[in-house]
Amino acid sequence: MKQTNKNLKAPEWDLKSIYPSLKSKEYKDALRDYEKGMDEIDLLFNSANTISEKSKDNFDFPMWLSMYISCADKTGALEESLAAYAYIIYSVNTVNKEYLDNLSRMEELQLRSKKQELIFRSVLKKNMRRLPEFYRRYPEFSDYEFFINEELDELSHQMSDDEENLASDLQRTGGDAWARLHEQLISNLKDKETGKTFNELRSDAYSPEAKTRKDSYKKELFLLEQNRIAFAAALNNLKGETVCLNKRRSWKNAVDRSLYSARMSKKTLSSLIGVIEESLPMWRRYMRFKAEILYNSGAASAGKQKGLSFFDMFAPIPVPSGCSAVDSVFDRLWTFEDARTYIIKEFNSFSKDMGGFAEKAFENNWIDASVRSGKVGGAYCQDFPAQKESRVLSNFTGSFSDVITLVHELGHAYHHSCITENPYLLSSYPMTLAETASTFAETIVKQDVASSAKGADKIRLLEFDLQDSCQILVDILSRYYFEQSVFEKRASEELTADDFCALMRDAQERSYGEGLNENRHEYMWAVKTHYYSTSLDFYNFPYAFGQLFALGLYARYKKEGPDFAKTYRLLLSDTGKMSCEDLCKKAGFDITEKDFWRSGISIYEKEFKELENLFVSKKQQL
Repeated sequence: MKQTNKNLKAPEWDLKSIYPSLKSKEYKDALRDYEKGMDEIDLLFNSANTISEKSKDNFDFPMWLSMYISCADKTGALEESLAAYAYIIYSVNTVNKEYLDNLSRMEELQLRSKKQELIFRSVLKKNMRRLPEFYRRYPEFSDYEFFINEELDELSHQMSDDEENLASDLQRTGGDAWARLHEQLISNLKDKETGKTFNELRSDAYSPEAKTRKDSYKKELFLLEQNRIAFAAALNNLKGETVCLNKRRSWKNAVDRSLYSARMSKKTLSSLIGVIEESLPMWRRYMRFKAEILYNSGAASAGKQKGLSFFDMFAPIPVPSGCSAVDSVFDRLWTFEDARTYIIKEFNSFSKDMGGFAEKAFENNWIDASVRSGKVGGAYCQDFPAQKESRVLSNFTGSFSDVITLVHELGHAYHHSCITENPYLLSSYPMTLAETASTFAETIVKQDVASSAKGADKIRLLEFDLQDSCQILVDILSRYYFEQSVFEKRASEELTADDFCALMRDAQERSYGEGLNENRHEYMWAVKTHYYSTSLDFYNFPYAFGQLFALGLYARYKKEGPDFAKTYRLLLSDTGKMSCEDLCKKAGFDITEKDFWRSGISIYEKEFKELENLFVSKKQQL
């Protein structure tokens, strides 16, 4: 009998140590301290202007900058924590008006800090020549050089102060509002026949029952199609806003802005994308191989063409007969307590520091894992720098895949615990390096399972890793192609639901090719919330970066042994202080060259070959 989510005892998170409630003294005090901090920053700006107007020679810029940094560190941490709290309480109850109003209020408050960023850059530019004196007089701020140089670089992609302030104000009722519309629609979709939420229908993609997978896929498409006009309007207008602002901010195209945010060079991206494209023939063979296994065993119905159906991509492959599944990580229905015990054990196998962190997160109820209506889908990790804590959201249904999702998000949370050793202004790291930390955590678990797996479990583990990596590389490539084409087309015309579907079909053909049969998913543009982000375009290639860089780090761990755990923690703590290229060079890798990325792909080529060989030796048992 299938257990319900209630049987799994998936918890809701405890936010008392963040803020007990919107009406609590702690929350009100934090808001007061935040506004007081912004007042102090405004006073610093006023003093800088007043003294400079009277006599530039009397303005002690180095001392002023040291005071600004100290205040900005404290105020910035408070702002991020307050904004994070506003979002996470809304994300588990998207129809709660009080939470929605509070989220809007927080966004309005943040407009002030955005204005202050503009003023700070202006003061910085006027006093650039005195920066060497600042570093000499205040050596304790030497680590801030990277942050300061980034602020100066921002000036070349900044409109006038008035235009920037207006853009920030209008974005609340523009791009951000369209993104929220998408989120609210998705989180509240429900199938009338079964009562399943949209997220539950998506989870059925992992079901061993072919009919369940296909039926839920059809219901998912039906729900998306019913809302296609609203989804298309949201994406069209949001991307239109981005095209307009990018042009005014002197970004040649959207990917340039994303690379800047990722602290990554075009050469690195070109090498990464190029190597993924080189690997496509192998991934397509893998998908056709999986399709053949499923269809020949009766675990799926064949399409008109060879290749995998989209709704079968996450299907578990058949287990050879005579092989006990009692201890299989795949066949068991995991309770949340099972997942907790397992994850802590696996993290401890890498380092007691990482294991102790996971135990703390579980013990203090940092995870909201239950599936319920009104809650956003997927999973995320949200950091609270003022409290030096994190919270994780997931939708736990008891599959091994859900366990890996928890591992992934706790990898993010561990990263944050390492970076809190730094001042707030040096704790901002790009998505590329964020995804490295989460994927490295996954790699620890997957490799440990692989080391002891035998027979059917070995086959399924290899397939599970290939399935997951195919998504992170091939599907991510399709998302990259799709977003490229959307920006190119949106620069000259309005886009409809038909346009988005056509662009998605083309992107899937370019990436998946003959690996998929005619059963594809032209509405994936309506599913992925990443397309609706106003703060970060191309919310895709950083996943591929993190996947392959994590493999490089894991290889180094296997070579160096337990001592690497300290190196890894130090590496994570430095992710807010340098570019991707410099950080990777520190780890001993040159990521601008294709050979580095090929080394990661070669691991999957070996796994696929091993899977083929193992399955051939077992297929007589099926």
